Amino acid sequence: MANISPQGARVLSWIDEHREEVIGFLQDLIRIPSVNPWFTTDGEICREGEAQALVAEKMKALGAEIDLWEPDPADLARYEGHPGYYADHRFEGRPNLAAVVRGTGGGRSLLLAGHIDVVLPGEGWTRDPFGAERADGRIYGRGTVDMKGGVAAMIMALEAVLRSGLRPKGDVTVGTLVDEEAGGMGTLAFVDRGYGADGCFMTEPSGLMVSPLCRGILWGKLTVRGRSGHIEMPQGDWRDGGAVDAIDKARLFLDQIDRLNRDWKDRKTHPLQPTPCQVYVSQIAAGEYPTSFANRAEIHFNAQYLPSEADEKGRGTAVQAEIETFFRRVAETDPWLRENPPEVEWLIDADCGEIPGDHPFVTLCAESLRALGVDPVVQGSSCHTDMGWFIRRGTPTVNFGPGDPRIAHHTDEFVEEEELLTATKAMALALVDWCGVDEA
Repeated sequence: MANISPQGARVLSWIDEHREEVIGFLQDLIRIPSVNPWFTTDGEICREGEAQALVAEKMKALGAEIDLWEPDPADLARYEGHPGYYADHRFEGRPNLAAVVRGTGGGRSLLLAGHIDVVLPGEGWTRDPFGAERADGRIYGRGTVDMKGGVAAMIMALEAVLRSGLRPKGDVTVGTLVDEEAGGMGTLAFVDRGYGADGCFMTEPSGLMVSPLCRGILWGKLTVRGRSGHIEMPQGDWRDGGAVDAIDKARLFLDQIDRLNRDWKDRKTHPLQPTPCQVYVSQIAAGEYPTSFANRAEIHFNAQYLPSEADEKGRGTAVQAEIETFFRRVAETDPWLRENPPEVEWLIDADCGEIPGDHPFVTLCAESLRALGVDPVVQGSSCHTDMGWFIRRGTPTVNFGPGDPRIAHHTDEFVEEEELLTATKAMALALVDWCGVDEA
């Protein structure tokens, strides 16, 4: 695909002529605050259903067959123990969407997938997080990067092909999914419903890098118990009823996590990953009163794992066991902790996925960028994406989308307008080449 075909050139011209429509569609998505309810009880900003209605309206106008449904944990109970299944998640008003544009026949099928939920804006914004403000060639707002920018680009890429008077030979499915930010149950429901393709763009932000793998992510909580007592008073030996400072005991684990990370740095690496897997402490909560030693300390952590470490179900159970053993050995070095061992609770196991770096779909994505004058970079995604279930169900998947993934979840999150348009063009060219096209 070193040269752009006449059909591809038509599609690129359409995108250039309709750039404001591409940007405007992203702005419309941003203005709907589709915050995942995992992070809040504020129903006013948990409007995933409204965002899905906007996508459904767009896809109906393109002639797609629409399948809009609310995942049911009871119907998915057979997946207990698999990635993405959480019996307590609820989906009232939070539907998945699959929109299928039927091909004329004889071409490969394509799936364009992305999640519609976002995290809370948080504090410190200098712009309206749901205002979709444009300034200095950027679009600002929660989700511009993670990942409504990718959703807008993939849908507008398909629209560009269709509005250019072309029809894909293979079926093209647009899947917009809920609940990714809290574990990926929307994707589980999507593949359970039978959706897949010969190739898939998972349009998570990649900075236009082509990512044929992502790491798995574990969220855990370590609870370290102490014994409260007046902090200003002398305390005797804990065996005689003296206080034990849970913060002091937690510090022991924090120090040893640094040692664990030095070990992981040398052996938990991948040639396509820019950084090794690590255990990152993300939250610490301890103590009840300024005048008391802490009765307990809670350490939340995030640990990554590689596809090679996943079990037969795609989960990080071996890494969980490794971390549990590590914490147990740390506890054995302290008399109090030996008798009062800490508790480990696993909150999230977000699965990983990988296809070969030289897979034809990876090569196609790289060549689409090269045709646009962009030197392609093939590199794994350091964070979790929903590609794992697609790959395990036989759909070769790459992460590819606009936006710097480091800006995801930041205050004043933004995507560059030109990067949004380049991603739209690259996916449109790949669609033309992968699926084949006929004149409409």
